[in-house]
Amino acid sequence: MEQQSHMTILVTGGSGFIGSHVCDALVARGAVVRCMDNLATSKRSNIQHLEHLPNFKFVPGDIRSEADCKVAVEGANVVVHLAALGSVPRSIADPLASHATNLTGFLNMLESARQAGVHQFVYASSSSVYGDSKALPKREQNIGLPLSPYAVTKAGDETYATLYSRLHGLSTIGLRFFNVFGERQDPEGPYAAAIPKFISSFLGHKPPQIHGDGLQSRDFTYVANAVQAVVLAAYSNDPNCHGEVFNVAFGARTSLLELVGALRNELAIIDPAIGEVGVEHVAERSGDIRDSLADISKAKALLGYAPEVDLKAGLAKAVPWYVKNWG
Repeated sequence: MEQQSHMTILVTGGSGFIGSHVCDALVARGAVVRCMDNLATSKRSNIQHLEHLPNFKFVPGDIRSEADCKVAVEGANVVVHLAALGSVPRSIADPLASHATNLTGFLNMLESARQAGVHQFVYASSSSVYGDSKALPKREQNIGLPLSPYAVTKAGDETYATLYSRLHGLSTIGLRFFNVFGERQDPEGPYAAAIPKFISSFLGHKPPQIHGDGLQSRDFTYVANAVQAVVLAAYSNDPNCHGEVFNVAFGARTSLLELVGALRNELAIIDPAIGEVGVEHVAERSGDIRDSLADISKAKALLGYAPEVDLKAGLAKAVPWYVKNWG
């Protein structure tokens, strides 16, 4: 692969939560970064601080459009494909929209990358592909039956990517993200992720809603850890990584009740009244995995992945940002 100072990297979904942090890291590394986004679920303000730089360019476009994909990928050495329509509940409510973006859009990008002679195609998969598998920790080779249309789309993406590696020799690397959280994650809307939604409730002195008993567990992953994995994958020259997928997580399990307690403690430092706010239990949610814990040994061995920020340290970074921007 070319030296990093000469790399042109297209980041789809680059104005989004994870994507904007990835753009920051790649620009800092010296890459020429092209950010493609339709701004449907993201904000241009997330990358506003980069737009004056000579090695960064925002390209409006939609991955559902073959023409947009072909224009965006032209001249790129690497594609980091993060654009997607997230959320398990949203995919259950509107499976056609999830399919159009996450499967058809993915294939548009993959085929455009192949035709353009892209060297490496790094893409976001999801821990949702483990489906009904109850085995812990989750290991890449042992997935279950999907529990939602969203999970189906991500499993399909992995299948297409692996096929393109074998059929066309395109180097693809999939990253199965586990419950990524951090600054710039939007707490608004019905499909917001748990941590920003819980924080928003606490800041309004309202009990956060927990679906079910709250004992379900997740491997919460601070965004800097996810970004580290993306950058390592984008610059990887190891042929053993081609066509592979990797868990991207911290490798620790936390229940939702433990998470709420940790958030309450962090926020009570800023506003002591939050220390008295309880929780509200509501009905369990269809399509959710009960427990999630990643085995990250494969990513450590082949990508050199070494997550540095655990849940507590990540919350200490993210909570003040939420207080400042949403409090």
